[in-house]
Order: sequence, then structure tokens, then C-alpha cells
Amino acid sequence: MSRSTRITFGVHFCVALLLGLPMLLAPGRWLDIVEWQPVDPIISRLFGAPLLGLAWGSFRSWRATDWDQVAFIVELEVVFTVLGIIGLLRHLIFNVYPWYVWTLFLVLALFAFAWIVALFRK
Repeated sequence: MSRSTRITFGVHFCVALLLGLPMLLAPGRWLDIVEWQPVDPIISRLFGAPLLGLAWGSFRSWRATDWDQVAFIVELEVVFTVLGIIGLLRHLIFNVYPWYVWTLFLVLALFAFAWIVALFRK
């Protein structure tokens, strides 16, 4: 596994943990920080749970030594980030959203790029 893929796994673990934990435990307070309204606690928690699952997968993959051990997670991350970009882009093109939605889009786009590079580097 390449060094850049290992770094991507480490960074993704931190980002997914920092976003997923508050979304699962206290979505109302967390989303009030960025003035994201309205807050649906059920959907927010349902989004926090897979983020934490992806964080765990990134942590386990960061510790792995062989590409075969992480190939599935990289493919999963590519699908998740690319579909997230498509979903957000549809809203960003047709409506006006605040800066933090664009930030989320940018973070997903950067991770999508990193995962796609990792997929082709093996």
C-alpha cells in the first residue's frame, strides 16, 4: 500500500470521527454551531453512524499492510464520496446554500480524488 493511501486513511479517520461522533451523539447542538437549520435528529444520527463506521474502516485500513486488505474499503470510499458529490452538486447548482455546504462539497471532492488515486495506485 502506498504512503499517500496510508496518509489518506489516517486523515479520513480523523475527519470522519470528528464529524460522525457529534452527529450521532448530539446532532442538534453540533449543527447549531454552523446554524444548519432545520435539524432532523433521526436523519442526522443515521448519517453519524455510517461516518463512524467509515472511520473504523479507515483506522483498520491504516493499520493494514497489504492492498488486498484495504481494496474493498477504498472502493467503498470512492462510491460514497462520488455519490455524495453528485447529490450535493444537484442542490448547489439549483439553490443558494451557505459556505459550510460548499465546504462539505469540497471535502468530499478532495477525498474522492484521494480515494480514486489510491484505487489506481494500488
